[in-house]
Amino acid sequence: MSLVRLNIKGISYSQTQSGAYALVLSEVKGTRTLPIVIGAFEAQSIAIALEKAIKPPRPLTHDLFKSFADRFHITIKKVIIHKLVDGVFYSSLICERDHIEEIIDTRTSDAIALATRFNAPIFTYENILDKAGIYLKFKDELNVEKDKLSIENLIDKEQPTISKESTFSKDTLKQLHEKLNIAIQNEDYELAAKIRDEINNRT
Repeated sequence: MSLVRLNIKGISYSQTQSGAYALVLSEVKGTRTLPIVIGAFEAQSIAIALEKAIKPPRPLTHDLFKSFADRFHITIKKVIIHKLVDGVFYSSLICERDHIEEIIDTRTSDAIALATRFNAPIFTYENILDKAGIYLKFKDELNVEKDKLSIENLIDKEQPTISKESTFSKDTLKQLHEKLNIAIQNEDYELAAKIRDEINNRT
């Protein structure tokens, strides 16, 4: 299966779940995006890593991992989002030490937080993008400046409890596709991801 490289498009507040965030990844050569629901701590960690000028007074968990890895000459070569099961993404860290490569299982949110610190590329497989990716028209591109989170608003947020209970059980497939298009037009990518998962579960 061919790998597709992704970039971090932005992080936006969840409009449907209190305390949750949507991490939006976009393919480098294409118009598909991959919205992933993450917790507040991971959103904070990723946002801090993206803001190179901001350094927390004490290292976050992912910063500690980076310091530990540097001390023992471990590098992260790349991150691969390799599986999607029931709306949950699974990822791997491809690490290297003394020219020996190791693969470590990890949560996708942690993998992205570490990738930003190691400047490691992020990949997923074509079949995952085919199943979970959302196509964007150029006019519907995510406005990163508008959706950009301030670090202060992310600090000390509680980790959300994300319910997996579907809120679209009474909708037909046609209605779900209509709601998906509206969510994309409104740039509500976290809601779009939920609708996409409901459609995938029925097909």
